[in-house]
Amino acid sequence: MMAIPLAGALALLLPRDRFLSTGLAVRRFGAFASGATLLVAVAALNAFDYADPSAVQLGVDREWAPAIGLRFHLGVDGISLPLVALTALLTFLCFLHLLRHVPDGGDVRLLTALLLVLEVGLLGTFTSLDLVLFFVFFEVVLIPMYAVIMLWGGPGRRAAAYKFVLYTLLGSGLLLAGMLLVAVDAGTLDMTELAARHGAGLTHGMQVTAFALMGLGFAVKAPMWPLHTWLPDAHTEAPTVGSVLLAGVLLKMGTYGLVRVAVPLAPDGAAFWAPWLALLAVIGIVYGALACLGQRDLKRMIAYSSVGHMGFVLLGIATLTPVGVNAALFGNIAHGLVTGLLFFLAGAVKERWGTYDLDALGGGMLATAPRLASVLTFASVASLGLPGLAGFWGELMALIGAYRPAPDLPRTAFLIFLAVAALGAVLTAAYFLRMLSTITHGRPDPAAPPRAPAVTVQEYAAWIPLVALTLLIGLWPKTLLDVTTAPVRALLGGG
Repeated sequence: MMAIPLAGALALLLPRDRFLSTGLAVRRFGAFASGATLLVAVAALNAFDYADPSAVQLGVDREWAPAIGLRFHLGVDGISLPLVALTALLTFLCFLHLLRHVPDGGDVRLLTALLLVLEVGLLGTFTSLDLVLFFVFFEVVLIPMYAVIMLWGGPGRRAAAYKFVLYTLLGSGLLLAGMLLVAVDAGTLDMTELAARHGAGLTHGMQVTAFALMGLGFAVKAPMWPLHTWLPDAHTEAPTVGSVLLAGVLLKMGTYGLVRVAVPLAPDGAAFWAPWLALLAVIGIVYGALACLGQRDLKRMIAYSSVGHMGFVLLGIATLTPVGVNAALFGNIAHGLVTGLLFFLAGAVKERWGTYDLDALGGGMLATAPRLASVLTFASVASLGLPGLAGFWGELMALIGAYRPAPDLPRTAFLIFLAVAALGAVLTAAYFLRMLSTITHGRPDPAAPPRAPAVTVQEYAAWIPLVALTLLIGLWPKTLLDVTTAPVRALLGGG
């Protein structure tokens, strides 16, 4: 799965030839490479044994640097499989979008190669089972996203790209220190073996320190308040495809790392820091919602909404219960689908009206662009957590997990966190409904054209799969929960 986009990226480094001499040919090549990767991901979904989702399957385990115990160890279980599929899908949809909508900036050949390298890093992060290999892929993602923001971003792209890279490098340093602290003391880098031990052999103080270091590293990527400040700028300045992948998949690296690495490797540290993690999560939920209420820029509002939604994911992890961690994994996928769709739609709005400013957009989009406005309404109500759509279940389960956290955690504090998070959910509905009332309803601006350009075939192709999957897991959450429940129980030591 990783070999195909890697080979595609390397092919684009070769001298130009008659087959890839035009921008359209390069974009078609990118769509072909990412489509082939998606087909392999679909084959993996088909080959996966759903009767035993907690087992590592479809694995590759080869010697990498035997002198220091490094192995090229890859595999998936029920925790990582949905994120692998989401990564392959969103990358392919981004290339479909690029077939018609090319951002201003550098060479499209370079953009295509960077997106393929980005896909390699993301897939590697979600399938790595060796700590050093995990860290390598975790870092591979950094440079292509930095370049995408820097070369194809908006007017403030330079500052946004610098902030993105500085924050993530700082987080990566802390993450590496925490992982090596555990690995050196445990005598192994194998993530499956370390998870099976559930912290056995590591002192309480060691686990508390290691979880703090790893947790901070992952929290930067999540992003957790107050380490989130790189996110709104990066989202606002990135081109549409960059924003989709940043929100849809890159943020999940942080929360996936907490679930895959930090919690099972240092469970005592997780229990010690869980109340603080929950506190910062609910602050992020309310802060994100209030920040959205204060925004007059559509794309920046969607960016700040990610702070609140990922707060629910972090709250679920902090409960250290199967319900809460399942909520986090469900919320990861739901947020990737819905917010990815929202950023596609924000890009479509900018291309037609030339602005993200809510006041400049005015009202009446249902009259001037009815199909675009209808999909925007659907994505907004999915994001605010309407029952029957994907966004509902992750938030509800996170609240249920906070109502009954792990026995060693302070229940009174978590009940307070539950109440604050529920307030944040109400505020989320408020800012999305305000946005819809501002730009989709009301009377159109008399000076505006009576009809906006029609939705293109490429836009429909990028949007419809996300709409369909949002409905599927919203109406049948069992589709996803059956895959994640068993491995979550095993991860938490419940067998």
